[in-house]
Formats: sequence, structure tokens, C-alpha cells
Amino acid sequence: MEPGTYCLVFSNRARTLSVGALGTVSFRAGYHLYIGSALGPGGLARVERHLRLARTRIGVPRWHVDHLLLDPGFRVVAVVTGTGTGRLECRLARTIGGESIPRFGASDCRCGSHLLYRRRNPEPEIAAAFATVGLVPSIRRGP
Repeated sequence: MEPGTYCLVFSNRARTLSVGALGTVSFRAGYHLYIGSALGPGGLARVERHLRLARTRIGVPRWHVDHLLLDPGFRVVAVVTGTGTGRLECRLARTIGGESIPRFGASDCRCGSHLLYRRRNPEPEIAAAFATVGLVPSIRRGP
């Protein structure tokens, strides 16, 4: 698959989870947006791995986002992808901005977070942010 940047959109009820080195994290009810990149040899196939975890709820957490994918209180309602080789996930996270879970998904960069929060479904906002950073958004609903 082609390389690119992606955003997983989760719908969730209020939850408290243990998230690896981040420790115990409280999540408000609503929508959480995880922004990631898939620039390695498998490209956006990484998204398929995420969706498989969300469907089966079977696996060992490797990344922060895996804790959400494996928890039944979180449901992937959409995936937005954009192809390209540029490292745009940090810029996309800043462009979307707003309330976030500190350091979530950002252990390998200087961003404050790659997990953002919204009370309402943010799909149109995400698509606009993809366009702002130069990516053509492709939206897929559900896992």
C-alpha cells in the first residue's frame, strides 16, 4: 500500500484506562481523534492492522492507540487517510488542535499529543484539516 497519514475517529463513553507508560488516563465521553503516519514499507496497511484490532479485540498493545482499539468502550466510526510521503502527522494534529490527551501517541516527536477530543462528530473538520496540510482526504466509515 501507499505511504500516508491517517486519522482514526473513535466514539466512546467515559472511560479510565491504563495506557502503557502514560499510566492511568481518563477519557471524556464523545469522540477521540488519533493522528498517525504510515510511511514505512507497508504504508497505509498499518490502518488495516488497527482496524483488525478494533474488530477482534485480540492482541497485545504495541502503541498507545492499541489500548483504545482493544477496549470495548471505544469504537472506530471513521478513518480518514491521505497518501503521500511527507511527515505530516504533527502538522495535522496542530491544524486540528483543541483539547487533547497529553503525550498520547507523541512519544517519538515533540508534539503535545496525537490524540484529540471533540464532543461531536468531527469528520468535516478533519477532512478540512487534511486539505489544509496538502492531503486529499479519503473517508471510510466503520471498521
